[in-house]
Amino acid sequence: MTKIKRRRVKLSASWSLLLGVCTASFAQDSQTKPEAMVTDRPDATESPSVVPIGSLQVETGGFYESFNENNIKFERNVYNTTLLRYGILSNLELRVGWNIEEQSTTIGNTALQNKLTGFSPLLFGVKVAIAEEKNGMPEIGLVGHLMLPYTASDDFKPETTGIDFRFAFSHTLSEKENLSYNLGAQWGDDSPETAYIYSISYGYSITAKAGFYAELYGDMPENSSANHFWDIGATYLVKPTIQLDVTVGSGITKGQDILLSAGLSFRIPN
Repeated sequence: MTKIKRRRVKLSASWSLLLGVCTASFAQDSQTKPEAMVTDRPDATESPSVVPIGSLQVETGGFYESFNENNIKFERNVYNTTLLRYGILSNLELRVGWNIEEQSTTIGNTALQNKLTGFSPLLFGVKVAIAEEKNGMPEIGLVGHLMLPYTASDDFKPETTGIDFRFAFSHTLSEKENLSYNLGAQWGDDSPETAYIYSISYGYSITAKAGFYAELYGDMPENSSANHFWDIGATYLVKPTIQLDVTVGSGITKGQDILLSAGLSFRIPN
């Protein structure tokens, strides 16, 4: 089963380093009003917005998912799934990601049969802002990534480079509501088969700091069964450049019984 965005990217870093950098961001000049922070987590839908020039945005967290079929249980823990986004131009950002994860398979009530641990392939990519929202037309962006096999641990090293791209769209429905969606394709898992990917996410601002979202997403391989999922979650803006999030989800088709995720995003100004 091919998975998309939130389940595959992001750069690992020690929590002590992240907390240290986060503390530094807390101490920014209170007289400077930062731009509103738009993140690409916790949902699977990428935003069309790029980070400001010279700013580094860190989006990190972890998640757990499991799937049980025919008395075989598959579990996946990603302990540190972090995406680094850096603003190069007013319409361009660089993106780097790397997972530390563990996968295990248990058959019936027997002992663990198989366990994989290590780094997933490093992700390197860009996001380009194409158009601003105007006259009923959505904000539009283009996101593309390479997944580099030689950067992965032996347990997760593919033979070929993975590629994905997607167009990202966003509509403002009201002062409190937003609709975002992605359309694209990906190639990975050492297969030449194209998997078309999609996502659609509805967001609602409960207060100036708290938000809620509901989402459908999935992939449709050319020669395999389609995979469809849902999730819901909440975000809380601690400060204009610091955000917390939680998510729960599951599969509509086979492939995922439960998804649990939590994370932190923060931006370091230039």
